[in-house]
Amino acid sequence: MRNFTLKKTGFILLALAVFSTILTSCGKTEVADTTISYVRVVNGSPSLATYNVYLSGNIINSAALPFLGATSYTSRSSGAYNLKFTSASSTETLFTKDISLNPSTNYSYYLVNKPGQLDGFLIGDDVSVSAADKAYIRFVNLSPDAPALDLAKSGATTSLITNKAYKTASAYITIDAGTISLDVKDTSTGTVRTTKADATFAAGYHYDIICGGLVSPANDTERALTLQVLTIK
Repeated sequence: MRNFTLKKTGFILLALAVFSTILTSCGKTEVADTTISYVRVVNGSPSLATYNVYLSGNIINSAALPFLGATSYTSRSSGAYNLKFTSASSTETLFTKDISLNPSTNYSYYLVNKPGQLDGFLIGDDVSVSAADKAYIRFVNLSPDAPALDLAKSGATTSLITNKAYKTASAYITIDAGTISLDVKDTSTGTVRTTKADATFAAGYHYDIICGGLVSPANDTERALTLQVLTIK
């Protein structure tokens, strides 16, 4: 009888140990992989051309990128990579650039300038949210022949973001969620260069407000100056 009791007690203890292990396993919090980087690509080249994008030999766009088209973030282990741009119909290299991705960091790469003069630049994206009831915007000047530019709400006497030269981007600022009209102004003269009406911003989201195209397009294959809003995702 005593042996039976001991066996029964041992069985109960074993069952409790197994049950405890299961509960502990189910309650574990997954730890993010801090070696991973994220990069997206935006086509800011002011032309009718569309581009495929390769990251160290692997295409990362689902369809050729039109003017101010963007890829979603693609994840990679941190380290050195090569970006290659081709036309939509050929694998011939049109432009290539080596980039370095730090761990646990988001990036945007902007292709800029006209075909035959392609260039680009990489910036980090701070997509953290400190205020869930606000939207987050940054202003990016991708116009090769534009002066330094300001971004302002239409009709406002002060600008949201000021003095952004070609191939530069502001830091993120917060604005109220909702729909507004935006002007791009010449920093030195205050002249309105282009306007985006009915720009809608949702709370908790990050946006690129991009001034792209050319102030003085040479022909109908070059894009005129425009202001576009891209959701970062």
